[in-house]
Amino acid sequence: MTEQAETYDGSCHCGAIRFRFKGKPITGAMRCNCSICRRKNALMSRAYYPPADFELLSGADDLVVYRFEPNMVNHYFCQHCGIYPFHDAVEDPELGYRVNLGCVEAIEDPHALPVRVFDGRDTWKYLAC
Repeated sequence: MTEQAETYDGSCHCGAIRFRFKGKPITGAMRCNCSICRRKNALMSRAYYPPADFELLSGADDLVVYRFEPNMVNHYFCQHCGIYPFHDAVEDPELGYRVNLGCVEAIEDPHALPVRVFDGRDTWKYLAC
């Protein structure tokens, strides 16, 4: 990374799922309009964080995964509180994780960040959501 990397901590609502990741400072968010993202209404990180920069600290057994056609992304949810903390790409595991910015402790108001909208409804790319 050319910019100074920051370390971020995140969790689901009940705290069963805890994770940490490193990356460039978060200065914006992404919203996707595909059917699942529209319904969960999450503001996501614009970047994917590679596996070397992402660590699941606790809750591996508390995660459940949901996939829908075209089965390109694993959408992870806490089985206790239902919060969606992150997802990863099925076809390219080395791409890493995109995180729900509402789960990141250092971000008090993800809705205050500039939001880029991705047209996932009409574009089937695993980088979308």
